[in-house]
Amino acid sequence: MLSAAALVALQQRYPGLIDKPIAPFTLQGQSFDTDTNPVVMGVVNLSRDSTYRESVALTRESAIRKARVQFAEGAHVIDIGAESSRGDAARVDSASQIAQLVPVIEQLSSEGIPVSVESYDANVVAACLAAGACMVNMTSRDPGDAILEQVAAAGAAVILCFLPGEHARDGASYTLQDDPIPQLLEYFADRVARARELGVTSMAIDPGLGFYYGPHVSQPVKQRHQGQTLLHSFRLRELGVPICQLMPHGFDFFEDRYRVGEPFFTVLARLGGVGVYRVHEVPEVVRVLRTMNELSI
Repeated sequence: MLSAAALVALQQRYPGLIDKPIAPFTLQGQSFDTDTNPVVMGVVNLSRDSTYRESVALTRESAIRKARVQFAEGAHVIDIGAESSRGDAARVDSASQIAQLVPVIEQLSSEGIPVSVESYDANVVAACLAAGACMVNMTSRDPGDAILEQVAAAGAAVILCFLPGEHARDGASYTLQDDPIPQLLEYFADRVARARELGVTSMAIDPGLGFYYGPHVSQPVKQRHQGQTLLHSFRLRELGVPICQLMPHGFDFFEDRYRVGEPFFTVLARLGGVGVYRVHEVPEVVRVLRTMNELSI
């Protein structure tokens, strides 16, 4: 059972990590101490296959409108993608993704709205950075160096995602670990070091809670794993960079009230030391984070 005593015991088991200093996260020249000023990523999907229906934009105009609304609601950056990471989603070629994404990014950037592109394709990333994206949500290991070099050259930020395979759409399954943190530490240590070596100065790590785990992992099991990983996120702080997490919507817990899932899991994530929040329910999550900052005990 989740309780205050259990949280204290967890953090005492790994002393010094919950308060371990981490690097700031920088977006378009603005530096965030994510322990005191967490970063909220709104999400807009230009793919009809995306799981969270409220994030789907059927047209470029709709994507621009949704992004404007999320920014006004308090999102610091809007994460935009043109291909769903669902295992059964349609594949979208590079040219089609670029045609969808670039006009949206150009318009939003011209309005001063920071934009992130979610992609594992180096050609898509290059086009989106040229259009004004200030961050890459990198859903690949390969071609990792090519994308990281582009990020460094643009002075952009990057989210490094945990993936069981080479990229988000290769269909690789993930075997759940009783304790996922040692595997995540090993995985990210090399990638953080390589990103720094290639000149990336602003980065966060994402344990990949939103990606496809394979048909053998049921949703209730996945959601318990997500909750565990959120609460244990502080153990990843030894890598020295902020932790980014997707907030689950917890359909198997909340059913038709699933929209309260993200604000609920935001509480767990904040208690677990998360600094960057990728969310669909922007105003609710912003209010939860603001309230947790203002409350004291």
